[in-house]
Amino acid sequence: MTSGRITADPGIMAGVPTIRGTRVTVSAVLGQLASGSTVEELLADYPSLTRQDVHAALAFAAESMPQNRPVAAA
Repeated sequence: MTSGRITADPGIMAGVPTIRGTRVTVSAVLGQLASGSTVEELLADYPSLTRQDVHAALAFAAESMPQNRPVAAA
């Protein structure tokens, strides 16, 4: 549950999902984490974010994934 921390407003970042009250996109948060940044580094890069915001971005991504797709083993 993202607890309202993630918003999508057409007037902010063209409606791309962002962290509430910021112009930090969910994809920016996820991209930095995927590239190896730690949560602490992310929070240093974006002082307006909280640890809960980062967790909300991860939860939003998980909630956005299709639930009924099989995962192919590598």
